[in-house]
Amino acid sequence: MAPRVLVSDELSETAVQIFRDRGVEVDYMPKLGKDKEKLAELIGQYDGLAIRSATKVTEKLLEQATNLKVVGRAGIGVDNVDIPAASKKGVIVMNTPFGNSITTAEHAIAMMFSIARQIPEANASTHAGKWEKSKFMGVELFNKTLGVIGAGNIGGIVCDRAVGLKMKVVAYDPFLSEERAKQLGVTKVDLDDLLARADFITLHVPLTDKTRNILSRENLAKTKKGVRIINCARGGLIDEAALKDALDAGHVAAAALDVFEVEPATENVLFNHPNVVCTPHLGASTTEAQENVALQVAEQMSDYLLTGAVQNALNMPNVTAEEATVMGPWVKLALHLGAFIGQMTDEPIKAINILYDGAVADMNLAALNQSVIAGVLKAHNPDVNLVSAPVVAKERGIQISTTRQEKTGVFDAYIKVTMVTDKRERSVAGTCFSDGKPRFIQIKGINIDAEIGRHMLYTTNEDVPGIIGLLGMTMGKNNVNIANFTLGRSGVGQDAIAILYLDQAIDPKVVETLESTGMFQQVKPLEFEVA
Repeated sequence: MAPRVLVSDELSETAVQIFRDRGVEVDYMPKLGKDKEKLAELIGQYDGLAIRSATKVTEKLLEQATNLKVVGRAGIGVDNVDIPAASKKGVIVMNTPFGNSITTAEHAIAMMFSIARQIPEANASTHAGKWEKSKFMGVELFNKTLGVIGAGNIGGIVCDRAVGLKMKVVAYDPFLSEERAKQLGVTKVDLDDLLARADFITLHVPLTDKTRNILSRENLAKTKKGVRIINCARGGLIDEAALKDALDAGHVAAAALDVFEVEPATENVLFNHPNVVCTPHLGASTTEAQENVALQVAEQMSDYLLTGAVQNALNMPNVTAEEATVMGPWVKLALHLGAFIGQMTDEPIKAINILYDGAVADMNLAALNQSVIAGVLKAHNPDVNLVSAPVVAKERGIQISTTRQEKTGVFDAYIKVTMVTDKRERSVAGTCFSDGKPRFIQIKGINIDAEIGRHMLYTTNEDVPGIIGLLGMTMGKNNVNIANFTLGRSGVGQDAIAILYLDQAIDPKVVETLESTGMFQQVKPLEFEVA
């Protein structure tokens, strides 16, 4: 059955056609995003939701989205999507961070020119027939210092353009490497240094708890007198009341703002200030950019719904279509290994250590880690999923560690998961054969070769005669068919294990019967999600 996508905001017909051409059923209802009740009524029918900024993906809406797998935002900002709520529901949230990068960077440069040469005011004056040539004495950009806060995708383009204008560029970005700074032709500095040196400051960071009011009253006081400030990133990065006071005092010469703390901004403390240029969040508003992000979101959502490929997700590791194909069996194995560990454990988990050996160590380990964690946690909370698992693990204080190593044994590749509690460590390892079927190859350090089925029974005992017969007879008496029977031991007369692949779920009374024999240290029925 073909996946279904709802487009609830304005999107180009070309983008909508991409869904159809890829074999995805699509309903184009561009006004629906503004009708919360109607959207909530219909959303349960869809696997995907493509939006711009009008649709609000709230926790309440997600409760009705019983089939939803992915939300695609045509654009970079996802302020209108409750990402934590989406993660808990297992809904991937994608955006398109690169489709409008050039457009936004160009708008920032245009705004810088506007306040450097007072172009909007001069334009209005000239249209009014005043010819006030001496009133609009601007400043050159040449040889001035531009401070770029956030030198990522958009900020990097601004740096490149500013270097081309022969400006001196300093950049503050905790993630900017010295090598990347050298490539951009900029000087990496700390924030206080940037504030003290810059003639112009432009912001290109997301709005987070760390960046909110990054240009606070205190930081504005640290800037050079006569500084000019541009914000085409996100409202809330600047204390707007403090900026007005700095403008009134003449400490800040001018400001150019495309974004505001409250949008749509029909009123603002900075409106009508003679030294402020304002535009209505136009950073990404060019014909080319709007088309680019629409096409990109349609491709990304189609790829995920049809192949499992994940691109530009905000709550899931990226996985290419090629990786999704190759990794499919290993993702299943990772889930099974986690499920085994999770079902065997009733104690609080302190840590999950994951070892990747051989060829699997070169795969997308972030995605495989999420599968392991989801498998572990689903044993105790069925609502946990691939998307929410890392969040839940972090909330519970579970430490996740990953180790990769070159091939060390007879298998070309394997995964080993070790779980740590206050009382014990428990480990299980598995591999995928050439037929794509995952297998358990080691439990408790004991080598085995066990096919994985939906219903299984795991037992531990001292290595003594009669265990095979006891298990077989008990299953037979209770009409439980054994599809596969695997044994292993650490040595003669030492620890032994058995793992049975059964055709049906085992009745708790059968477990009680086995436990009552006194022959087993542990009898544990297990369930696995097997397609």
